[in-house]
Amino acid sequence: MRRVTVLGDGGWGTCLATLLAAGGNPVVLWSAFPQYAAEIQRRRENIKFLPGVPIPTSVKITARLQEAWEGAEVLVVAVPSQYLREVLKRCEGAPWDRALTVSVVKGIEPNTLLRMSELIRSAAPVKRLVVLSGPSISYEVARGVPTTVVAASQDPALAQEAQALFTTEQFRVYTSADVVGVELGGALKNVIAIASGVADGLKFGANTKAALVTRGLVEISRLGVAMGARVETFYGLSGLGDLVTTCFSPHSRNRTVGEKLGQGAAMIDITTGMEQVAEGMVTAKSVDALARKHKVEMPICSAVYQLLYEGKSPNEAVRDLMLRDPKPE
Repeated sequence: MRRVTVLGDGGWGTCLATLLAAGGNPVVLWSAFPQYAAEIQRRRENIKFLPGVPIPTSVKITARLQEAWEGAEVLVVAVPSQYLREVLKRCEGAPWDRALTVSVVKGIEPNTLLRMSELIRSAAPVKRLVVLSGPSISYEVARGVPTTVVAASQDPALAQEAQALFTTEQFRVYTSADVVGVELGGALKNVIAIASGVADGLKFGANTKAALVTRGLVEISRLGVAMGARVETFYGLSGLGDLVTTCFSPHSRNRTVGEKLGQGAAMIDITTGMEQVAEGMVTAKSVDALARKHKVEMPICSAVYQLLYEGKSPNEAVRDLMLRDPKPE
């Protein structure tokens, strides 16, 4: 049993709080919004981000940060990437020096181009950090669907510590030392998932989806290797596994954004009223900058960037991708 604090009341944070509580760990779930924290506490359900999943009474919900991490032995960071730095600024006094910190955030900070573990280290005096990533739609994990993920750390003992904490009969955890590869796989797949959704919105078929997943993985691997990752990581759970899940799942927010784009919806209409964050929309900016920085060709990711931020039409993006100069695979 470990005293666990989960920072972030989104679907994934709530799901992991429930999973860890089911394993007998006392858990505190922190929400940034006092009124909503009180509602979750009363209903024992996160109706916005994880509806239909009862939250055990052993999970305490609070909007007070110092109360959240009091006595914590494990800090699970589950704040969306674009809000993470601001939240960490408020976490002065958290037990970063002694607690096991587990980042489950997927993304790349736009201005600094930092991966999430790099962002966390730059904003907090973290000593013991692990990244947890992989194909893990919270809707499925919370309902006991068998799932496998990866715990990555340069310190094998820390990865094994996280592995032991999170592993259950339905949630299997592998370990890895390739933090760079695991984080990039989890972040970049969201951009490819938007492209996959566009194909769905345009009513394309399995041929197109297979091409996007395959060539998308090539792009992810190219950039990852240029940034120091191991190529084999991208053919594992945190690479190919997460990519396939996000590109095909009807519960994928990023795929859904792309699908609406493919159907002709305007970006303002897509984003208005979205309760949960589609990380790929922000990551597309970072990937475009990283590709230029490392001189890596990423045509699919570039097309997504143009769709989101330059007003390119889906049909025009498809045509330009298909008519690129012929070359060997």
